[in-house]
Amino acid sequence: MAKKGEITVKDVSIRTMKVNGADYLCITDIAKQKNTAEPKDVVKNWMRQKNTLEYLGLWERLHNPQFKGVEFDPLLAEAGLNAFTF
Repeated sequence: MAKKGEITVKDVSIRTMKVNGADYLCITDIAKQKNTAEPKDVVKNWMRQKNTLEYLGLWERLHNPQFKGVEFDPLLAEAGLNAFTF
């Protein structure tokens, strides 16, 4: 069962969750610092960056035994291009 909580960073509340001993932060709450009205736009732009996808791919390789790296590689190759979306 997940244990929910909250932390405050620079006077802003960010929701947290602990699952099986691992801590998670709400990236939408973090994105609201840049764009209160449309935090999804901040997250979409972050997800388009090659460095972000490299990090997520590494995390998946380390923590997800069913991760299909071969299917991920073409996505990573296109990351960062102006037309890249997923």
